[in-house]
Amino acid sequence: MTVQKTVKSLIVGGLAGAAAARLAYAALTRNPPGCKGRDGRRVWGRTNHRGEPVTLLEGPALVAGAAVGGALTPGLPGRVRAAALLAGTVCGALGAYDDLAGSASSRGFKGHLGALARGEVTSGAVKIVGIGTCGLAAAALAGTAAPTRAGRAFDVLTGGAVVAAAANLMNLFDLRPGRAIKVGLLTGTPLAAGGAGRAAVVAAPLGAAIALLPEDLGERAMLGDAGANALGALLGLAATRLERGPRLAVLAGLVALNVASEFVSFTKVIAGNPVLNRLDMLGRRPPAPPAGAAPASEAEKDIA
Repeated sequence: MTVQKTVKSLIVGGLAGAAAARLAYAALTRNPPGCKGRDGRRVWGRTNHRGEPVTLLEGPALVAGAAVGGALTPGLPGRVRAAALLAGTVCGALGAYDDLAGSASSRGFKGHLGALARGEVTSGAVKIVGIGTCGLAAAALAGTAAPTRAGRAFDVLTGGAVVAAAANLMNLFDLRPGRAIKVGLLTGTPLAAGGAGRAAVVAAPLGAAIALLPEDLGERAMLGDAGANALGALLGLAATRLERGPRLAVLAGLVALNVASEFVSFTKVIAGNPVLNRLDMLGRRPPAPPAGAAPASEAEKDIA
């Protein structure tokens, strides 16, 4: 019966998330929302690692797909369904805010917290605080089975940290076409296979991500902070449903990778590993910059 529930959640939630994401992407790209009188295509347009134009509207489309699909996924308790809606939409909205209002002057935790220490409130700092708060709220809303008050508080704190760390880490992988979605699929599949509860949480966002993967690999669109933060937060929320030991192991791994990102380039690490590089290049165009072009930087999310 548990296997049947898992499969049903994955099929219904995944298809609903995929359909909603494709419909949202078509609607958004047909009539991109503007901002302060600016043309919507310029608002959401960016330049990728090749120097070619892409749109960030893939991110809002994934958020919409995850929200609609999550509402239709069977097998989700009301509290967990509400927590998923909160984590996906709020982290997505905070990511969209950083996409539209952010600049390249400060990057990473070190950059944003350093700017905050100087009295400068960056959009990234707002996002860091907001996603941390959202993670705690989502973990508290989803609930915990701990029998004591101290145990419940501990589970909420560690669960909130998992959601926030996963949201930030997924964004760090959104530097090349399809990379963040591939990471999402590689990490989300084991979570989905672990039980109906976790499968119901990840079904809609993974379905939405798969539906949008062709746009990402085709270098027509990218998740941006909105899509990557939402996808990571929802996978993190699914991980909070793990037992305490595995959940703490996941948190340790997420923290270690977030810290490592301040000192090493994930792109260089992936390029230097034959297996990781093969996975990273799967479905992508060959990395051949135009003759005479300047070397590609890792500031792909700079405002065009």
